[in-house]
Amino acid sequence: MSDVIEEATTSLNDPIEARTSMMGIDPYDIPLEDYDVSQRDLYRSNTSWGFFERLRKEDPVHYCKDSEFGPYWSITKFDDISAIDGNHEIFSSEPVISIADPIQDFKTPMFIAMDEPSHGNQRRTVQSAVAPRNLANMEDLIRERAGAILDSLPVGETFDWVEKVSIELTTLMLATLFDFPLEERSKLTYWSDVATAVPGPDSIISSFAERSRILSQECAPAFLKLWKEREGDDEPRFDLISMLARSEETKDMATERPMEFIGNLILLIVGGNDTTRNSITGSVLFLNENPKEYEKLTANPELIKTMVPEVIRYQTPLAHMRRTAKEDFTFRGKNIKKGDKVVMWYISGNRDSDAIEEAHRFIIDRDKPRHHLSFGFGIHRCMGNRLAEMQLRVLWEEILKRFKKVEVMGEPERTYSNLIKGYATLPVRVHPI
Repeated sequence: MSDVIEEATTSLNDPIEARTSMMGIDPYDIPLEDYDVSQRDLYRSNTSWGFFERLRKEDPVHYCKDSEFGPYWSITKFDDISAIDGNHEIFSSEPVISIADPIQDFKTPMFIAMDEPSHGNQRRTVQSAVAPRNLANMEDLIRERAGAILDSLPVGETFDWVEKVSIELTTLMLATLFDFPLEERSKLTYWSDVATAVPGPDSIISSFAERSRILSQECAPAFLKLWKEREGDDEPRFDLISMLARSEETKDMATERPMEFIGNLILLIVGGNDTTRNSITGSVLFLNENPKEYEKLTANPELIKTMVPEVIRYQTPLAHMRRTAKEDFTFRGKNIKKGDKVVMWYISGNRDSDAIEEAHRFIIDRDKPRHHLSFGFGIHRCMGNRLAEMQLRVLWEEILKRFKKVEVMGEPERTYSNLIKGYATLPVRVHPI
């Protein structure tokens, strides 16, 4: 499993069941010193909001002395998160960017969890795949595939939007970016889900050892085969594997640094899958929760352009990122020590009304809809942000051509994760025009 998305290494001597859950408790009934917003049940139950609101008001740079993941600092205000995220001289992305430490026997380095210059060198290798010119070439293909998916939906029946639309569209796009065999594209979703899964009775993995086995024995060999095919091409291709195989910085990665090879693949798969997939589902849910906004959209489809970044802000598909202090540092009057975990809660910063007017509301025609933290800030800002926006925009342009409404028919099932903020299922019914 990749370091960057590792989030659940529970110590055998300190089981999660022994900890007091904050779920279902009034945020003001718990002393601030006992707050632990890393608890995953807060996100599955969608009950984290009150705790973050109190932290922003009373203790925006908060120290949690004990959690499943050890002690950590929470950064909860928009401007403070931007300051930490932009200060890579003091706050390192290494060794991981999630609150959990990596599994000791399966460490997979990747460029998002590297500092300069390694981060920049590897990022530049694949960044051209999502450059504006290449995105323009992809739009027609995305539109064609989105239309085909929507035309196949069972009208008059309740179905799972996550399975039929969100997963299918993003998986097709991932297969395109990797030039991965379309007939095997379901493997990409499976590997992404395995990489972010927490072992348990309802999980697709029973243990971290199983996750390591699947990623190292199934995912890695499949991509190594593609790598070997691409590195010998006479004519260069413009998929992510080809770019890595032909770049001076990364051309020896697969053979000389295999764990780094696996790590970067997982990063690209999860990054390409989860942000778009969960924003697609969130867009349907938020419009149903805010019917006046849905009426605005159907009356004026041009609002899709501002709705898309608002969906991504309101969803915040990546709830947090972690940095590690390189040295002692005083921040907002708090003494952060060298080696401390510093967790930037994007989910909280995106609801900070001191930075975003009426941040708690979903408003599809905001004046500055891209003023949010969902893609991070500074040198680690998500390089696929425009691709995510384009997929969501094109999908809704095609939805409005076909359906009066995508109606939510029940409560969503949310993911059990404090990192990936998303959905396992969302029952809906479509109403044709």
